[in-house]
Amino acid sequence: MTTLDDDRTAPTAHTTSASDAAARHLWMHFARMGGRGPDNPVPVITRGEGVHVWDDRGRRIIDGLSGLFVVQAGHGRRELAEVAARQASELAYFPVWGYATRPAAELAERLAHLAPGDLNRVFFTSGGGEAVESAWKVAKQYFRLRGKPGKHKVISRATAYHGTTHGALAITGLPAMKKDFEPLAPGGFRVPNTNRYRNPAFDGDDEAFGRWAADRIEEAILFEGADTVAAVVLEPVQNSGGCLTPPPGYFARVREICDAHDVLLVSDEVICAFGRHGHVFACEKFGYVPDLITCAKGMTSGYGPLGALIASDRVMEPFLAPGVTFPHGYTWGGHPVSAAVALANLDLLERDGLYSRVLGHQEAFGATLDRLRDLPIVGDVRGDGYFWAIELVRDAATKERFDPQERERLVRGFLPGALLDNGLYCRPDDRGDVVIQLAPPMVAGQAEFDEMEAILRATLTEAMASVV
Repeated sequence: MTTLDDDRTAPTAHTTSASDAAARHLWMHFARMGGRGPDNPVPVITRGEGVHVWDDRGRRIIDGLSGLFVVQAGHGRRELAEVAARQASELAYFPVWGYATRPAAELAERLAHLAPGDLNRVFFTSGGGEAVESAWKVAKQYFRLRGKPGKHKVISRATAYHGTTHGALAITGLPAMKKDFEPLAPGGFRVPNTNRYRNPAFDGDDEAFGRWAADRIEEAILFEGADTVAAVVLEPVQNSGGCLTPPPGYFARVREICDAHDVLLVSDEVICAFGRHGHVFACEKFGYVPDLITCAKGMTSGYGPLGALIASDRVMEPFLAPGVTFPHGYTWGGHPVSAAVALANLDLLERDGLYSRVLGHQEAFGATLDRLRDLPIVGDVRGDGYFWAIELVRDAATKERFDPQERERLVRGFLPGALLDNGLYCRPDDRGDVVIQLAPPMVAGQAEFDEMEAILRATLTEAMASVV
Protein backbone atom coordinates (compact mmCIF):
# COMPACT_ATOMS: atom_id res chain seq x y z
CA MET A 1 0.00 0.00 0.00
CA THR A 2 1.43 3.38 -1.00
CA THR A 3 1.31 6.30 1.44
CA LEU A 4 2.27 9.98 1.13
CA ASP A 5 5.39 9.29 3.19
CA ASP A 6 6.71 6.64 0.77
CA ASP A 7 9.99 7.43 -0.97
CA ARG A 8 8.65 5.86 -4.15
CA THR A 9 7.46 8.25 -6.83
CA ALA A 10 3.99 7.99 -8.27
CA PRO A 11 3.80 6.27 -11.65
CA THR A 12 4.00 8.60 -14.60
CA ALA A 13 2.24 8.38 -17.92
CA HIS A 14 3.52 5.55 -20.11
CA THR A 15 5.94 6.71 -22.77
CA THR A 16 7.17 3.32 -24.01
CA SER A 17 5.69 1.80 -27.14
CA ALA A 18 3.40 -1.21 -27.01
CA SER A 19 6.16 -3.25 -28.64
CA ASP A 20 8.65 -2.27 -25.94
CA ALA A 21 6.10 -2.95 -23.20
CA ALA A 22 5.41 -6.38 -24.69
CA ALA A 23 9.12 -7.17 -24.90
CA ARG A 24 9.54 -6.26 -21.23
CA HIS A 25 6.33 -7.52 -19.64
CA LEU A 26 4.08 -9.62 -21.90
CA TRP A 27 4.50 -13.39 -21.60
CA MET A 28 3.49 -14.33 -25.12
CA HIS A 29 2.01 -17.74 -25.90
CA PHE A 30 3.98 -20.31 -27.90
CA ALA A 31 6.64 -17.66 -28.54
CA ARG A 32 10.38 -17.31 -28.12
CA MET A 33 10.76 -14.14 -26.10
CA GLY A 34 14.50 -13.90 -25.63
CA GLY A 35 16.25 -11.21 -27.65
CA ARG A 36 13.17 -9.07 -28.18
CA GLY A 37 13.82 -5.33 -28.18
CA PRO A 38 14.44 -2.37 -30.50
CA ASP A 39 16.43 -4.47 -32.99
CA ASN A 40 13.87 -7.28 -32.92
CA PRO A 41 10.55 -5.65 -32.06
CA VAL A 42 7.38 -7.49 -31.09
CA PRO A 43 4.81 -7.00 -33.87
CA VAL A 44 1.81 -5.05 -32.59
CA ILE A 45 -1.52 -5.36 -34.38
CA THR A 46 -3.69 -2.30 -33.84
CA ARG A 47 -6.91 -2.72 -35.83
CA GLY A 48 -8.75 -4.90 -38.32
CA GLU A 49 -11.29 -4.54 -41.08
CA GLY A 50 -12.72 -7.40 -43.12
CA VAL A 51 -9.89 -9.70 -44.18
CA HIS A 52 -7.09 -7.29 -43.24
CA VAL A 53 -5.33 -6.07 -40.10
CA TRP A 54 -2.93 -3.16 -39.59
CA ASP A 55 0.12 -2.97 -37.34
CA ASP A 56 1.56 -0.06 -35.39
CA ARG A 57 3.82 0.80 -38.34
CA GLY A 58 0.79 1.31 -40.55
CA ARG A 59 1.32 -1.84 -42.60
CA ARG A 60 -1.77 -3.43 -44.13
CA ILE A 61 -1.61 -7.22 -43.69
CA ILE A 62 -3.98 -9.84 -45.05
CA ASP A 63 -5.16 -12.10 -42.24
CA GLY A 64 -4.65 -15.51 -43.78
CA LEU A 65 -5.36 -17.37 -40.54
CA SER A 66 -8.48 -15.66 -39.16
CA GLY A 67 -6.40 -14.61 -36.16
CA LEU A 68 -6.08 -18.21 -34.99
CA PHE A 69 -8.81 -19.98 -36.99
CA VAL A 70 -11.29 -17.73 -35.18
CA VAL A 71 -12.51 -14.62 -37.04
CA GLN A 72 -15.08 -16.30 -39.32
CA ALA A 73 -17.14 -13.16 -39.97
CA GLY A 74 -14.15 -10.88 -40.52
CA HIS A 75 -12.66 -8.03 -38.52
CA GLY A 76 -14.44 -4.81 -37.63
CA ARG A 77 -17.99 -6.16 -37.32
CA ARG A 78 -19.48 -3.29 -35.40
CA GLU A 79 -22.80 -5.06 -34.81
CA LEU A 80 -21.05 -7.76 -32.77
CA ALA A 81 -19.22 -5.16 -30.69
CA GLU A 82 -22.50 -3.36 -30.07
CA VAL A 83 -24.18 -6.58 -28.89
CA ALA A 84 -21.32 -7.08 -26.42
CA ALA A 85 -21.69 -3.53 -25.11
CA ARG A 86 -25.45 -3.86 -24.66
CA GLN A 87 -25.17 -7.17 -22.82
CA ALA A 88 -22.36 -5.88 -20.58
CA SER A 89 -24.45 -2.88 -19.59
CA GLU A 90 -27.43 -5.11 -18.78
CA LEU A 91 -25.66 -8.06 -17.11
CA ALA A 92 -21.90 -8.30 -17.43
CA TYR A 93 -21.44 -11.54 -15.52
CA PHE A 94 -23.15 -14.31 -13.65
CA PRO A 95 -22.03 -17.96 -13.46
CA VAL A 96 -23.93 -20.97 -14.76
CA TRP A 97 -23.10 -22.93 -11.60
CA GLY A 98 -26.66 -24.01 -10.88
CA TYR A 99 -28.06 -20.82 -12.43
CA ALA A 100 -28.74 -19.63 -15.94
CA THR A 101 -28.60 -16.36 -17.81
CA ARG A 102 -30.82 -15.66 -20.77
CA PRO A 103 -27.95 -15.55 -23.30
CA ALA A 104 -26.44 -18.82 -22.06
CA ALA A 105 -29.80 -20.62 -22.09
CA GLU A 106 -30.70 -19.31 -25.54
CA LEU A 107 -27.30 -20.20 -26.97
CA ALA A 108 -27.47 -23.72 -25.53
CA GLU A 109 -30.87 -24.17 -27.17
CA ARG A 110 -29.56 -22.78 -30.47
CA LEU A 111 -26.53 -25.07 -30.51
CA ALA A 112 -28.69 -28.10 -29.64
CA HIS A 113 -30.88 -27.33 -32.66
CA LEU A 114 -27.85 -26.90 -34.91
CA ALA A 115 -25.95 -29.99 -33.75
CA PRO A 116 -26.58 -33.29 -35.56
CA GLY A 117 -28.47 -36.26 -34.17
CA ASP A 118 -29.45 -36.13 -30.52
CA LEU A 119 -26.61 -33.89 -29.33
CA ASN A 120 -28.85 -31.71 -27.20
CA ARG A 121 -26.95 -30.78 -24.03
CA VAL A 122 -24.35 -27.98 -23.96
CA PHE A 123 -21.62 -27.51 -21.35
CA PHE A 124 -19.92 -24.12 -21.77
CA THR A 125 -16.22 -23.47 -21.28
CA SER A 126 -13.88 -20.53 -21.87
CA GLY A 127 -12.22 -22.10 -24.91
CA GLY A 128 -11.29 -25.19 -26.87
CA GLY A 129 -8.72 -26.82 -24.60
CA GLU A 130 -11.17 -26.65 -21.71
CA ALA A 131 -13.82 -28.25 -23.92
CA VAL A 132 -11.52 -31.19 -24.67
CA GLU A 133 -10.61 -31.47 -20.99
CA SER A 134 -14.32 -31.55 -20.18
CA ALA A 135 -14.99 -34.23 -22.79
CA TRP A 136 -12.49 -36.61 -21.23
CA LYS A 137 -13.91 -36.04 -17.76
CA VAL A 138 -17.45 -36.57 -19.04
CA ALA A 139 -16.40 -39.82 -20.73
CA LYS A 140 -14.79 -41.13 -17.54
CA GLN A 141 -17.73 -40.28 -15.31
CA TYR A 142 -20.25 -41.50 -17.89
CA PHE A 143 -18.79 -45.00 -17.77
CA ARG A 144 -18.48 -44.92 -13.98
CA LEU A 145 -22.16 -44.06 -13.75
CA ARG A 146 -22.89 -46.99 -16.06
CA GLY A 147 -20.93 -49.40 -13.89
CA LYS A 148 -17.83 -49.55 -16.11
CA PRO A 149 -15.20 -47.65 -14.10
CA GLY A 150 -12.32 -49.31 -15.92
CA LYS A 151 -13.10 -47.43 -19.14
CA HIS A 152 -10.89 -44.36 -18.85
CA LYS A 153 -8.38 -44.36 -21.74
CA VAL A 154 -8.52 -42.10 -24.78
CA ILE A 155 -7.26 -42.80 -28.29
CA SER A 156 -6.23 -39.96 -30.58
CA ARG A 157 -4.03 -39.60 -33.65
CA ALA A 158 -0.31 -39.07 -34.13
CA THR A 159 0.67 -35.39 -34.48
CA ALA A 160 -2.82 -34.21 -33.48
CA TYR A 161 -3.15 -31.20 -31.20
CA HIS A 162 -6.05 -31.09 -28.72
CA GLY A 163 -5.04 -28.50 -26.12
CA THR A 164 -2.51 -27.58 -23.45
CA THR A 165 -4.14 -28.43 -20.11
CA HIS A 166 -2.71 -31.59 -18.56
CA GLY A 167 -5.62 -33.75 -19.68
CA ALA A 168 -5.93 -32.30 -23.19
CA LEU A 169 -2.14 -32.40 -23.55
CA ALA A 170 -2.20 -36.11 -22.70
CA ILE A 171 -4.58 -36.57 -25.64
CA THR A 172 -2.36 -34.45 -27.90
CA GLY A 173 -0.10 -36.50 -30.17
CA LEU A 174 2.94 -34.21 -30.20
CA PRO A 175 5.79 -35.51 -28.00
CA ALA A 176 7.80 -32.28 -28.22
CA MET A 177 4.91 -30.32 -26.73
CA LYS A 178 4.62 -32.71 -23.79
CA LYS A 179 8.17 -33.49 -22.75
CA ASP A 180 8.63 -30.44 -20.48
CA PHE A 181 5.43 -31.21 -18.54
CA GLU A 182 5.54 -34.95 -18.08
CA PRO A 183 4.30 -36.96 -16.34
CA LEU A 184 0.87 -36.10 -17.69
CA ALA A 185 -2.52 -37.64 -16.97
CA PRO A 186 -2.24 -41.34 -17.82
CA GLY A 187 -4.43 -42.94 -20.44
CA GLY A 188 -3.65 -41.25 -23.77
CA PHE A 189 -2.78 -43.52 -26.71
CA ARG A 190 -2.01 -42.77 -30.35
CA VAL A 191 -2.91 -44.26 -33.73
CA PRO A 192 -1.82 -43.24 -37.28
CA ASN A 193 -3.32 -40.11 -38.81
CA THR A 194 -4.69 -39.66 -42.34
CA ASN A 195 -1.67 -38.05 -44.04
CA ARG A 196 -2.06 -39.48 -47.55
CA TYR A 197 0.96 -37.57 -48.84
CA ARG A 198 3.23 -39.43 -46.42
CA ASN A 199 1.44 -42.81 -46.86
CA PRO A 200 1.82 -43.65 -50.55
CA ALA A 201 1.57 -47.43 -50.11
CA PHE A 202 -2.10 -47.51 -51.13
CA ASP A 203 -1.34 -46.23 -54.65
CA GLY A 204 -4.13 -43.66 -54.73
CA ASP A 205 -6.82 -45.97 -53.32
CA ASP A 206 -8.18 -43.51 -50.76
CA GLU A 207 -10.92 -45.83 -49.54
CA ALA A 208 -8.40 -48.56 -48.79
CA PHE A 209 -6.20 -46.07 -46.95
CA GLY A 210 -9.20 -44.82 -44.96
CA ARG A 211 -10.16 -48.36 -44.00
CA TRP A 212 -6.58 -49.10 -42.98
CA ALA A 213 -6.32 -45.94 -40.84
CA ALA A 214 -9.69 -46.55 -39.16
CA ASP A 215 -8.85 -50.18 -38.45
CA ARG A 216 -5.78 -49.05 -36.54
CA ILE A 217 -8.21 -47.49 -34.04
CA GLU A 218 -9.94 -50.83 -33.52
CA GLU A 219 -6.55 -52.49 -33.23
CA ALA A 220 -5.59 -50.06 -30.44
CA ILE A 221 -8.90 -50.59 -28.63
CA LEU A 222 -8.46 -54.35 -28.69
CA PHE A 223 -4.80 -54.13 -27.70
CA GLU A 224 -5.56 -51.92 -24.68
CA GLY A 225 -8.74 -53.82 -23.90
CA ALA A 226 -12.16 -52.49 -24.84
CA ASP A 227 -13.11 -52.53 -21.15
CA THR A 228 -10.46 -49.83 -20.55
CA VAL A 229 -11.10 -47.42 -23.46
CA ALA A 230 -13.60 -44.60 -22.92
CA ALA A 231 -13.26 -42.39 -26.00
CA VAL A 232 -11.75 -41.79 -29.40
CA VAL A 233 -10.99 -38.08 -30.03
CA LEU A 234 -10.61 -36.98 -33.65
CA GLU A 235 -10.76 -33.69 -35.54
CA PRO A 236 -12.83 -33.83 -38.76
CA VAL A 237 -9.80 -32.31 -40.53
CA GLN A 238 -6.64 -32.67 -38.45
CA ASN A 239 -4.96 -29.33 -37.82
CA SER A 240 -1.46 -30.21 -36.65
CA GLY A 241 0.51 -31.91 -39.40
CA GLY A 242 -1.17 -29.67 -41.94
CA CYS A 243 -4.90 -29.96 -42.67
CA LEU A 244 -5.12 -33.75 -42.93
CA THR A 245 -8.48 -34.57 -44.50
CA PRO A 246 -10.35 -37.84 -43.90
CA PRO A 247 -10.33 -40.42 -46.72
CA PRO A 248 -13.72 -41.61 -48.01
CA GLY A 249 -15.40 -43.99 -45.59
CA TYR A 250 -12.98 -43.28 -42.76
CA PHE A 251 -15.43 -41.80 -40.27
CA ALA A 252 -18.20 -44.28 -41.13
CA ARG A 253 -15.80 -47.06 -40.19
CA VAL A 254 -14.67 -45.24 -37.02
CA ARG A 255 -18.32 -44.89 -35.97
CA GLU A 256 -18.84 -48.64 -36.47
CA ILE A 257 -15.76 -49.41 -34.38
CA CYS A 258 -16.81 -47.15 -31.51
CA ASP A 259 -20.32 -48.61 -31.47
CA ALA A 260 -19.00 -52.17 -31.53
CA HIS A 261 -16.77 -51.60 -28.49
CA ASP A 262 -18.93 -49.19 -26.46
CA VAL A 263 -16.50 -46.29 -26.93
CA LEU A 264 -17.55 -42.64 -27.20
CA LEU A 265 -16.63 -40.82 -30.41
CA VAL A 266 -15.58 -37.21 -29.77
CA SER A 267 -15.50 -34.83 -32.72
CA ASP A 268 -12.99 -32.13 -31.80
CA GLU A 269 -14.30 -29.19 -33.84
CA VAL A 270 -12.55 -26.36 -32.02
CA ILE A 271 -11.23 -25.25 -35.43
CA CYS A 272 -13.59 -27.01 -37.81
CA ALA A 273 -17.02 -25.85 -36.56
CA PHE A 274 -19.02 -22.73 -37.44
CA GLY A 275 -18.34 -22.56 -41.14
CA ARG A 276 -14.65 -23.37 -41.53
CA HIS A 277 -15.77 -26.21 -43.80
CA GLY A 278 -19.04 -24.70 -44.96
CA HIS A 279 -21.24 -26.34 -42.31
CA VAL A 280 -22.08 -25.41 -38.74
CA PHE A 281 -20.42 -28.65 -37.65
CA ALA A 282 -17.93 -30.35 -39.93
CA CYS A 283 -18.95 -33.85 -38.83
CA GLU A 284 -22.07 -33.35 -40.93
CA LYS A 285 -19.96 -32.67 -44.00
CA PHE A 286 -17.93 -35.82 -43.46
CA GLY A 287 -20.94 -38.01 -42.74
CA TYR A 288 -20.86 -39.02 -39.08
CA VAL A 289 -22.72 -38.28 -35.85
CA PRO A 290 -20.42 -38.25 -32.80
CA ASP A 291 -21.37 -38.71 -29.16
CA LEU A 292 -19.64 -35.49 -28.10
CA ILE A 293 -18.58 -32.35 -29.97
CA THR A 294 -15.98 -29.91 -28.67
CA CYS A 295 -16.06 -26.44 -30.19
CA ALA A 296 -14.93 -22.85 -29.58
CA LYS A 297 -13.07 -20.29 -31.78
CA GLY A 298 -15.53 -19.40 -34.57
CA MET A 299 -18.57 -19.57 -32.29
CA THR A 300 -18.12 -15.86 -31.56
CA SER A 301 -15.83 -15.00 -34.51
CA GLY A 302 -13.37 -13.89 -31.85
CA TYR A 303 -15.54 -11.10 -30.45
CA GLY A 304 -15.65 -12.87 -27.09
CA PRO A 305 -13.97 -15.96 -25.56
CA LEU A 306 -16.22 -19.02 -25.47
CA GLY A 307 -16.07 -22.78 -25.90
CA ALA A 308 -18.50 -25.65 -25.50
CA LEU A 309 -18.90 -29.39 -25.14
CA ILE A 310 -22.09 -30.70 -26.74
CA ALA A 311 -23.30 -34.10 -25.54
CA SER A 312 -25.81 -36.57 -26.90
CA ASP A 313 -28.93 -37.54 -24.98
CA ARG A 314 -27.40 -40.99 -24.46
CA VAL A 315 -24.33 -39.54 -22.81
CA MET A 316 -26.38 -37.10 -20.76
CA GLU A 317 -28.87 -39.68 -19.45
CA PRO A 318 -26.90 -41.04 -16.46
CA PHE A 319 -26.03 -37.48 -15.35
CA LEU A 320 -29.75 -36.77 -14.92
CA ALA A 321 -30.24 -39.48 -12.31
CA PRO A 322 -31.21 -38.24 -8.82
CA GLY A 323 -28.26 -37.09 -6.74
CA VAL A 324 -25.74 -37.08 -9.62
CA THR A 325 -23.46 -34.07 -10.17
CA PHE A 326 -20.75 -33.47 -12.75
CA PRO A 327 -18.15 -31.91 -10.39
CA HIS A 328 -16.50 -29.73 -13.01
CA GLY A 329 -16.84 -26.15 -14.25
CA TYR A 330 -15.19 -22.85 -15.19
CA THR A 331 -15.69 -19.33 -13.89
CA TRP A 332 -16.08 -17.89 -17.39
CA GLY A 333 -18.00 -20.76 -18.99
CA GLY A 334 -21.19 -19.47 -20.60
CA HIS A 335 -20.21 -15.85 -19.93
CA PRO A 336 -23.33 -13.79 -20.75
CA VAL A 337 -21.47 -11.27 -22.92
CA SER A 338 -19.75 -13.95 -24.97
CA ALA A 339 -22.98 -15.95 -25.23
CA ALA A 340 -24.86 -12.90 -26.51
CA VAL A 341 -22.12 -12.26 -29.04
CA ALA A 342 -22.23 -15.90 -30.15
CA LEU A 343 -25.97 -15.69 -30.80
CA ALA A 344 -25.46 -12.56 -32.89
CA ASN A 345 -22.54 -14.15 -34.71
CA LEU A 346 -24.58 -17.23 -35.62
CA ASP A 347 -27.30 -14.91 -36.95
CA LEU A 348 -24.71 -13.03 -38.99
CA LEU A 349 -23.15 -16.17 -40.49
CA GLU A 350 -26.58 -17.32 -41.65
CA ARG A 351 -27.83 -13.90 -42.78
CA ASP A 352 -24.74 -13.17 -44.88
CA GLY A 353 -24.69 -16.64 -46.43
CA LEU A 354 -21.16 -17.34 -45.22
CA TYR A 355 -21.60 -21.11 -44.97
CA SER A 356 -22.61 -21.31 -48.62
CA ARG A 357 -19.86 -18.83 -49.48
CA VAL A 358 -17.25 -21.26 -48.17
CA LEU A 359 -18.81 -24.17 -50.06
CA GLY A 360 -18.94 -22.07 -53.22
CA HIS A 361 -15.35 -20.82 -52.97
CA GLN A 362 -13.46 -23.78 -51.46
CA GLU A 363 -12.47 -25.29 -54.81
CA ALA A 364 -11.24 -21.93 -56.08
CA PHE A 365 -9.21 -21.41 -52.91
CA GLY A 366 -7.58 -24.82 -53.28
CA ALA A 367 -6.97 -24.30 -57.00
CA THR A 368 -5.33 -20.92 -56.36
CA LEU A 369 -2.95 -22.40 -53.81
CA ASP A 370 -2.36 -25.35 -56.12
CA ARG A 371 -0.64 -23.00 -58.56
CA LEU A 372 2.29 -22.97 -56.13
CA ARG A 373 3.11 -26.58 -56.99
CA ASP A 374 5.45 -25.34 -59.72
CA LEU A 375 7.87 -24.25 -56.96
CA PRO A 376 10.39 -27.01 -56.10
CA ILE A 377 9.90 -26.26 -52.39
CA VAL A 378 6.17 -27.13 -52.50
CA GLY A 379 5.49 -30.81 -51.96
CA ASP A 380 1.75 -30.94 -51.30
CA VAL A 381 -1.31 -28.69 -51.17
CA ARG A 382 -4.20 -30.10 -49.15
CA GLY A 383 -7.25 -29.08 -47.20
CA ASP A 384 -10.96 -28.43 -47.35
CA GLY A 385 -13.28 -25.46 -47.03
CA TYR A 386 -11.33 -22.42 -45.85
CA PHE A 387 -8.67 -24.57 -44.14
CA TRP A 388 -5.61 -25.41 -46.27
CA ALA A 389 -1.97 -26.31 -45.85
CA ILE A 390 1.08 -26.24 -48.10
CA GLU A 391 3.73 -28.82 -47.20
CA LEU A 392 7.26 -27.61 -47.87
CA VAL A 393 10.06 -30.01 -48.81
CA ARG A 394 13.69 -29.90 -49.90
CA ASP A 395 12.76 -31.59 -53.17
CA ALA A 396 9.21 -32.00 -54.47
CA ALA A 397 10.20 -34.90 -56.73
CA THR A 398 11.48 -37.02 -53.85
CA LYS A 399 9.44 -35.56 -50.95
CA GLU A 400 12.74 -35.13 -49.11
CA ARG A 401 12.28 -33.49 -45.71
CA PHE A 402 14.32 -30.61 -44.33
CA ASP A 403 16.99 -31.41 -41.79
CA PRO A 404 16.66 -29.91 -38.26
CA GLN A 405 18.87 -26.92 -39.02
CA GLU A 406 16.94 -26.09 -42.18
CA ARG A 407 13.63 -26.40 -40.34
CA GLU A 408 14.91 -24.02 -37.69
CA ARG A 409 16.06 -21.43 -40.22
CA LEU A 410 12.88 -21.73 -42.29
CA VAL A 411 10.06 -22.06 -39.77
CA ARG A 412 11.37 -19.92 -36.93
CA GLY A 413 14.02 -17.79 -38.58
CA PHE A 414 12.81 -16.73 -42.01
CA LEU A 415 9.15 -17.38 -42.81
CA PRO A 416 7.28 -15.57 -39.98
CA GLY A 417 9.03 -12.24 -40.50
CA ALA A 418 9.27 -12.47 -44.28
CA LEU A 419 5.59 -13.31 -44.73
CA LEU A 420 4.52 -10.48 -42.45
CA ASP A 421 6.88 -8.02 -44.15
CA ASN A 422 5.36 -9.05 -47.48
CA GLY A 423 1.86 -8.43 -46.12
CA LEU A 424 0.54 -11.87 -45.14
CA TYR A 425 -0.18 -13.28 -41.69
CA CYS A 426 -0.46 -17.07 -41.76
CA ARG A 427 1.09 -20.02 -39.92
CA PRO A 428 4.44 -21.63 -40.68
CA ASP A 429 4.54 -24.79 -38.59
CA ASP A 430 6.62 -27.93 -38.16
CA ARG A 431 4.66 -29.95 -35.65
CA GLY A 432 5.14 -32.92 -37.93
CA ASP A 433 6.44 -31.90 -41.33
CA VAL A 434 6.99 -28.31 -42.42
CA VAL A 435 3.76 -26.65 -43.55
CA ILE A 436 2.23 -23.24 -44.07
CA GLN A 437 -1.42 -23.10 -43.00
CA LEU A 438 -4.05 -20.76 -44.39
CA ALA A 439 -7.54 -20.23 -43.00
CA PRO A 440 -8.83 -16.75 -43.93
CA PRO A 441 -12.07 -15.24 -42.68
CA MET A 442 -15.13 -16.58 -44.47
CA VAL A 443 -15.69 -13.21 -46.14
CA ALA A 444 -12.54 -13.75 -48.26
CA GLY A 445 -12.92 -14.34 -51.99
CA GLN A 446 -10.86 -14.72 -55.15
CA ALA A 447 -9.13 -11.35 -54.82
CA GLU A 448 -7.81 -12.36 -51.39
CA PHE A 449 -6.88 -15.85 -52.63
CA ASP A 450 -4.82 -14.28 -55.42
CA GLU A 451 -3.19 -11.85 -52.99
CA MET A 452 -2.18 -14.68 -50.66
CA GLU A 453 -0.83 -16.80 -53.53
CA ALA A 454 1.27 -13.92 -54.86
CA ILE A 455 2.81 -13.20 -51.45
CA LEU A 456 3.46 -16.88 -50.82
CA ARG A 457 5.09 -17.25 -54.24
CA ALA A 458 7.41 -14.30 -53.67
CA THR A 459 8.29 -15.38 -50.12
CA LEU A 460 8.91 -19.03 -50.96
CA THR A 461 11.02 -18.05 -53.96
CA GLU A 462 13.12 -15.90 -51.64
CA ALA A 463 13.31 -18.80 -49.18
CA MET A 464 14.65 -21.13 -51.85
CA ALA A 465 17.36 -18.62 -52.75
CA SER A 466 18.49 -17.61 -49.29
CA VAL A 467 17.48 -20.21 -46.72
CA VAL A 468 17.18 -23.70 -48.13
